[in-house]
Amino acid sequence: MKKPLNGERPFDEGFYGPNLGYVIELYENYLQNPESVDPDMRAYFDTTGSPIDVKASSPKAEASVSYTSANQLEKTLAVIRLADNIRSYGHRAADIYPLKDHKPEKNLFELSQYGLTEEDLHSLPAGVICKDAPIPLKTCYDAIEYLKSVYMDTIAYEFHHVYDENEKDWLRRKVETSSLKPKLKTEEKTKVLKRLTEVEEFEKFIHRTFVGQKRFSIEGLDTLVPLLDEIVTESVTNGTKTINIGMAHRGRLNVLAHVLGKPYEMIFAEFQHAPNKELVPSEGSIGISYGWTGDVKYHLGLDKKIIAENTTIARLTLANNPSHLEFVGPVVEGYTRAAQDKRSEKGYPAVDYRSALSIIIHGDAAFPGQGVVAETLNLGQLTGYNTGGSIHIISNNTIGFTTESRDSRSTRYSSDLAKGYEIPILHVNADDPEACLAAARLACEYREKFQKDFLIDLIGYRRFGHNEMDEPMTTNPLMYKIIHTHATVKELYSQKLVSESAVTKEAVAQLEEDVIVKLKAAYEKVPDKKIDIESMNTPEIVEKGLPNLNTAVPFETLKEINQDLLAFPEKYIIFNKLEKILKRRLDALDGDGKIDWGHAETLAFASILKDGTPIRLTGQDSERGTFAHRNIVLHDNETGKSFSPLHLLPSAKASFAIHNSPLSETSVLGFEYGYNVFAPETLVLWEAQFGDFANSTQVIFDQFIAAGRAKWGQKSGLVMLLPHGYEGQGPEHSSARLERFLSLAAENNWTVANLTSSAQYFHILRRQAAILNREEVRPLVIMSPKSLLRHPLVSSSGLQLSEGEFQPVLEQSLLGKDVEKVTRIVLASGKMAIDLADSLKSIENKEWFHILRVEEIYPFPMNTIEEIFNRYPNLKEIVWVQEEPKNMGAWFFVEPRLKAITKDGVEVNYVGRRRRSSPSEGDPVIHKIEQARIIEEALTRKHEGGK
Repeated sequence: MKKPLNGERPFDEGFYGPNLGYVIELYENYLQNPESVDPDMRAYFDTTGSPIDVKASSPKAEASVSYTSANQLEKTLAVIRLADNIRSYGHRAADIYPLKDHKPEKNLFELSQYGLTEEDLHSLPAGVICKDAPIPLKTCYDAIEYLKSVYMDTIAYEFHHVYDENEKDWLRRKVETSSLKPKLKTEEKTKVLKRLTEVEEFEKFIHRTFVGQKRFSIEGLDTLVPLLDEIVTESVTNGTKTINIGMAHRGRLNVLAHVLGKPYEMIFAEFQHAPNKELVPSEGSIGISYGWTGDVKYHLGLDKKIIAENTTIARLTLANNPSHLEFVGPVVEGYTRAAQDKRSEKGYPAVDYRSALSIIIHGDAAFPGQGVVAETLNLGQLTGYNTGGSIHIISNNTIGFTTESRDSRSTRYSSDLAKGYEIPILHVNADDPEACLAAARLACEYREKFQKDFLIDLIGYRRFGHNEMDEPMTTNPLMYKIIHTHATVKELYSQKLVSESAVTKEAVAQLEEDVIVKLKAAYEKVPDKKIDIESMNTPEIVEKGLPNLNTAVPFETLKEINQDLLAFPEKYIIFNKLEKILKRRLDALDGDGKIDWGHAETLAFASILKDGTPIRLTGQDSERGTFAHRNIVLHDNETGKSFSPLHLLPSAKASFAIHNSPLSETSVLGFEYGYNVFAPETLVLWEAQFGDFANSTQVIFDQFIAAGRAKWGQKSGLVMLLPHGYEGQGPEHSSARLERFLSLAAENNWTVANLTSSAQYFHILRRQAAILNREEVRPLVIMSPKSLLRHPLVSSSGLQLSEGEFQPVLEQSLLGKDVEKVTRIVLASGKMAIDLADSLKSIENKEWFHILRVEEIYPFPMNTIEEIFNRYPNLKEIVWVQEEPKNMGAWFFVEPRLKAITKDGVEVNYVGRRRRSSPSEGDPVIHKIEQARIIEEALTRKHEGGK
């Protein structure tokens, strides 16, 4: 039966009846082991002892509880609940919005909501709920007021979603001991004010000098710069050697100028459309490189050496970034892991997480709005992608372009996505510079201790429109009426320091004058001349193509490597079917033995490691291979323990990393691109589960891999393996969209290949490894096979590996010998070429046609093909055959090139599927009929071509 409390309301069952018995049980556990009890209950028992007036172990304990002890217990538990709610939900009443346009929910913590009065709080000792305060607290009233001051200030905390109790307790202690916000010395405050003055005056100067030009100003979030300063300083002091920053364009010029140290005159030159490379400081502390076509000024990145006592102690990089706001995140994570990995010895590379840090700055609309953010956060604790924790900052304007928060997300905060990954979150009022510094220190300490991600939600506003030509009053009048009357953070902080007598008004004015003089002096250094069109020509080293390289491996070396690859550890039990397959490789180099695709790849990898080039391979199923062809990581059939022969290869002189990736394309490909850019000596390969899935990461292909060098001078030798081939598996498992890569192909920006033999694959991989540290380096896109992985016509001999080289064009053997009789030349690539070769056995008259396999479609081998064409005096027709529809595949790309090298009177025709909106048929029977038609038309004297 429930009893009334003070005659006003019935007991809540949470404090009486069965739950009181639960509290008694907790107390008994506490007596045996205090550490086994929740910290708040432990504090309660430490202070008050037994929760009841009788022995807790009595079977009639609950019935014997006195009214007074039950009442006291309820009050105590209510206070504990109030304290816990302040810790968990104090952010909802905190002072974190500079514009004061969000009403604090302070009613959540009214005492009446908990059945408490101030008298109740005064009757309980403070230790029940707070033992870590740096000031003496006598009662729970003092403790509650203290907790409110901590959790409802200009920094608000969300970490109740962190499951690890050690982390949560550490965070609570850091917050409640007030060690986060030590009192700044006068010189430290002056330094912050100086930085805020530089930030503000820089924006004002550009606004006045370059009227109407876009700059995406930082104003409203000026404290982002001192926040970054503090993170960089703290991290370098702790021994970090590399710091990589990713951010979109909002505030980027200011970060470049003040965090990266890009000289003002270089930035002003970009506004003036004047050349600025000659303005690079002579000491070489700034590393800047542009591609030949360039990019807008607020997309460009920079490298900076941090120098102390004439010694470089760290490297700071702001990554180049396109307007696709969040896609730089995984790229920066890839940079950072590349800086952490030690690749000079065989096996998996050792990782030093503390040596490098990534800082990723997000937009408040983009963080919840763009899926690549969730993909990237998911990489955080995965073995192949972990960077020991990143510091994330939401540069929070509380608005998108013109869309306000209520229309851009379904969550309270833009940061809420991070809760699903147990990332601690700090919401910080951007108008409180000292709070921002405190947030930076906590982020660095947490990352240093736990090597996990941390998020700072820096809440400010945007003083102007999305860009400086945009008028926000047309769409957001209420917000901008507040902003127009709101003082800048520099004004607010200078007033605060003047009131504290830390600085004088005259000193503030002098700071402003000094910065303005510096800006004007920099502007005077900008050259009068403009950038000329010639500077945008493709560099000669890029235009001339790849050099001739020897990619053959001596036969005896291949045999030795092959033996080592099949030397399994003693007592290692491999699945019997797989063991038989692998042991067949022992004799593949002897006599008439053949090397299939997977075997050739493994031999290529082993030889590349022997040459001293590290390798990193990732993809959704790359350890085994989606089509069970690779099996480069083996598993003991009894213990499940994994093993890779490439990790123990005696001749290896560099590391080999292979990881199955999460079910993501965008974040993983971005990561691998970043890894390769930062570690250019490493052969980095990304494999799609099916080539069709590569369309999920089109932004990385379009904006980074295809165009990065032309825009930013950013070189990459990344290899992309995209399984491709029409085999009746439907539209989503046929085409890797070859046409998309060819439409992006220009200026030798990458190589696009569709191969027909394992030897070709072996040599193109070794060629790619050989060009990694050369100026001619470029990415490699391979339409890799599926059914051809084990096709006998694709297998090669050991001699082809030890004596051959990669050939952009292969001629079908035994065809075209009688040059007088050939009237048609058929060109195809990849699986289509093998299907044609497979059909030759049923063709009686083969003398009238010849077949060329175009292995490298871009750069298109025009000279080689033209020489072959010229060999045949009676040529009447050139036919391009493909399995893809006419509006897809390579036809649109090769047609004008074939016509350019074909003599007058010779037709250039197409054979393949008709134009389609979908890549292929869905029915395997229809697919076979259509494929048979294509082959018949290609190898029959008369046909009408594709429709």
